[in-house]
Amino acid sequence: MHVVFHSDVGKIRKNNQDFAGQFDNQVGLKLVVVCDGMGGHKAGDVASEMAVSHLGHAWEETNFTTAEEVTQWMLKQISLENERIVGKSNQFSDLDGMGTTLVAAVLFEHELVIANIGDSRGYLYSNQKLIQLTEDHSLVNELVKSGEITSEAAANHPRKNVLTRSLGVSSEIDIDITIFQILPEDILLLCSDGLTNMVTDDTILNILSEKILLEDKVESLVTLANEQGGADNITVLLADFAMREEQ
Repeated sequence: MHVVFHSDVGKIRKNNQDFAGQFDNQVGLKLVVVCDGMGGHKAGDVASEMAVSHLGHAWEETNFTTAEEVTQWMLKQISLENERIVGKSNQFSDLDGMGTTLVAAVLFEHELVIANIGDSRGYLYSNQKLIQLTEDHSLVNELVKSGEITSEAAANHPRKNVLTRSLGVSSEIDIDITIFQILPEDILLLCSDGLTNMVTDDTILNILSEKILLEDKVESLVTLANEQGGADNITVLLADFAMREEQ
């Protein structure tokens, strides 16, 4: 298993509210996480780093070996982290209203468990196809699903960044958790919307299909998002399952 990630401030924002990480539990299972913080001043930074760091530390203390155990752990730990962020926001006035998206995956040999809340995404590059594993929890996605607007109109909708779910904003939380089967040559992509708002799925597919190092794929995606305007922070994490066969 080989994981590479890069988080970039982009061309417009003054600070980076994205945060990402990878963590191994006591039996060597890997957790990967990408969060995109929100809130005034530097509150978004605090929320995203809290979510990644706390989940990662908790994961390192586990010895789970099954997807069912991981699913229950994710539900419990993400809910706990939501309570922590809400509590911290209420405790400090400069952190009031902070929150974050979250997309996290635990990687097994033949499957992965992925959880998300907000509009940071998970994709699987498999059999020369790019498959979106997560669903955006956003106003625009709800409008697309209801048929009120087209997916083409959604790309430039003025309320594109309005989320219907996020971590740390409310005591109520609704988390999507799904188990997917994977193949040895698959690549997992976790990213913030700073990538997907700037780079099309077709272009992402083209880069992931190139015969270049995983590190170069990450840098190509970040660079391209900046070349397209870099309107937001950009975080890209790739996990290459093919590396398991080399262990």
